[in-house]
Amino acid sequence: MRLVVICIGRLKQGPERELAERYRERFEDIGRKLGFRGLDIHEIAESRARDTPARIAEEAAAIAALLPEKHMLVALDERGKSIDSASFAQQLGRWRDEGAAHTVFVIGGADGLSPELQRKASLRIAFGSATWPHQMVRVMLLEQIYRAATILAGHPYHRA
Repeated sequence: MRLVVICIGRLKQGPERELAERYRERFEDIGRKLGFRGLDIHEIAESRARDTPARIAEEAAAIAALLPEKHMLVALDERGKSIDSASFAQQLGRWRDEGAAHTVFVIGGADGLSPELQRKASLRIAFGSATWPHQMVRVMLLEQIYRAATILAGHPYHRA
């Protein structure tokens, strides 16, 4: 299974990009041994449309254009489900074992994700009830993906 992260907004050079890249590289190292075929990150520029519905629709169309043929969709949404790291790891492991070709994580822009993308999601997750900047959500997601791989591998990184 290949993992794909689609993000509205770009990370500039600096600590957030470095940390995101560090977790992506760590996942790549351990993930291959677990049957994951890689982790791709696609950045989409924020819509410049004047009104919120138009921005959401424009960003949704850009996201849809990047969705692979067969995929499980995970929406990062502040109203999503809060799940612990072990449950997150088990879900990724289940999808991998069931033969899912891709698991796609989508991080929306400032206005959120379109209702259609939210409905299509197999899972909607939140990192708590707070609203986070998309840059931080990306870093937290990549850390959780790496942590999930360490849990599946029995690696001591996760000690909960």
